[in-house]
Amino acid sequence: MLPSVSTADFREGMARLPGAVTVITTDGPEGPAGFTASAVCSVTDSPPTVLVCMNRSSFAHRFFTANGVLCVNVLAAEQQDVSGLFANREVPMAERFERTPWQRGTTGAPCLGGALVNLDGRIVATHEVGTHSIFIVELAGVALETPEPGPGLAYFNRRYHALGAAAA
Repeated sequence: MLPSVSTADFREGMARLPGAVTVITTDGPEGPAGFTASAVCSVTDSPPTVLVCMNRSSFAHRFFTANGVLCVNVLAAEQQDVSGLFANREVPMAERFERTPWQRGTTGAPCLGGALVNLDGRIVATHEVGTHSIFIVELAGVALETPEPGPGLAYFNRRYHALGAAAA
């Protein structure tokens, strides 16, 4: 049997793993919801599929499972305030959406204006691991804001960092 890793050590280790900052959104019969996440990853390109991890104790969890669709909005560096807005549990869901620009994706999920990319898809499978659900999402649409993206937003060592293109 492998030795157990403490929660504190795990969290400190994960703080040293840089991650893109995203806002995950949904809408449908249950209504709109969104949250900030860095636990997003590509799975395969055939069919185009990503995974999104979400804590099952989150208030918004029921919206995602009931609606069955979501959009991964990859934030640009200048959208750090949007990350904070969707991470703030004290801001009502309706207000989060009122304070940011949206358009509807192919699935009906809200796609954030100004994001580097919107990955719009249907949840085709859900796996429960520990405290989280892993949503497997087949993409129905990919919207690129511009052909040449500006700086992206990453989270590393418990701080935001702007990521730009490497110098030529």
